[in-house]
Amino acid sequence: MSGSGAAAPMRDPVDLAVVGAGLAGMAAAVYAGNRGLTTVQVGNAGALLFSSGLFDLMGVHPVAAGRSWADPWAAVQAVVADEPGHPYARVAAADIRAAFAELVTALGDAGLAYGAPGDENCAVVTGVGTVKTSYCVPRTMLPGVAALAARTTALLVDFEGLREYSARGIAATLAARWPELRTARLDFPPARAVAGETYAAHLARAFELREHRTRLAELVRPHLGDAQAVGLPAVLGIRRTETIAAELTAALGAPVFEIPTMPTSVPGLRLKEALERAAGARGVRRVVQGRAVAVVPEADAFALHLDGGLPGTSPLRARAVVLATGRFMGGGLVADRTRVREALMDLRVVQPATRADWHHPDLFDPRGHALNRAGVDVDEQLRPRDQAGRPVHPRLFAAGTMLAHHDWARMKCGAGIALATAFAAVAAAARDLRGAA
Repeated sequence: MSGSGAAAPMRDPVDLAVVGAGLAGMAAAVYAGNRGLTTVQVGNAGALLFSSGLFDLMGVHPVAAGRSWADPWAAVQAVVADEPGHPYARVAAADIRAAFAELVTALGDAGLAYGAPGDENCAVVTGVGTVKTSYCVPRTMLPGVAALAARTTALLVDFEGLREYSARGIAATLAARWPELRTARLDFPPARAVAGETYAAHLARAFELREHRTRLAELVRPHLGDAQAVGLPAVLGIRRTETIAAELTAALGAPVFEIPTMPTSVPGLRLKEALERAAGARGVRRVVQGRAVAVVPEADAFALHLDGGLPGTSPLRARAVVLATGRFMGGGLVADRTRVREALMDLRVVQPATRADWHHPDLFDPRGHALNRAGVDVDEQLRPRDQAGRPVHPRLFAAGTMLAHHDWARMKCGAGIALATAFAAVAAAARDLRGAA
């Protein structure tokens, strides 16, 4: 049942439709496939290209105080205690752990290896020289985490013409925290594009070829000196990244690590493709050419109406639905001059009483803005609730950043919310569907 394209007529409803193809939607599709649910997913996963590839769990709480946590699980407990409406309050800690473990396993099977989810956050150097608190990171970035923690003497490499990435800039920004950094800029014409510019994706595809990896090692070696680790932008291939990093490590005699770059990024491309492979391997039918414009409850199912489909095709039909359409960028939430709306079903959105209350006067107010916490309100089963607090429909679920009562960007919990709520929503749908059967 795997595949993609315009929606074809469906005589019988599938068990589950997942609307949305960001991290929450793709994870929900994988979880549903693992549970044997016949599943159709609607949406294009292009937004994943903006991902850094890092999976945050919980990094900052309270936001106003800017407190950073080394133990994300203690941070989750604190958030649940302080903010009982937060999405983590709807998911047991054991299920959050299971959600990470299950998706990391699926990604590994699809060729994208992550470090094992554990009990601590880690500090990751970014492409602008800041240090980000994250939880679960690609294995090719882990040697950089260790090098930063130990303040290892390291060489940072960049490339002529590569925009929005500077090894010297990273080293200068990190000088106080990691003074043992050296830098080198390499000229690598095979990845050069028009006007002398080099693009990360071109470099990644070039390094899929052994001859280019050999040349890269030859160019790096004269700059190595006493460096005990080598950091490069995240361009070590698209699908064989770990193998390429290991090959370069052996050639240089020092651990090689990747540094996440600005979006759109190669780690985002890798994540997108790996999730698509994982969903396909589990029999999920993906519809990427049509966008859901309406989800209509029927007597025994939902009808999903799409735009961009073939003329005359029937709506997709599913016995249960998980909405994972994101916030404003993903189109799950839409703001007009008076209010914030949920785009597909006009579900109730928790939001400030008036537009004047959306933002604080100071754009950089450390508390964030009230609008950042607007979203769909759900019950303990991740079912959207109406004005009276009742589930809108027993088999309608919502997951991901479209939910209310969080500021994922400031709290550093976006991936955790996506995985945890997708996991819980699919589990609730599976229980209900099997109970009915």
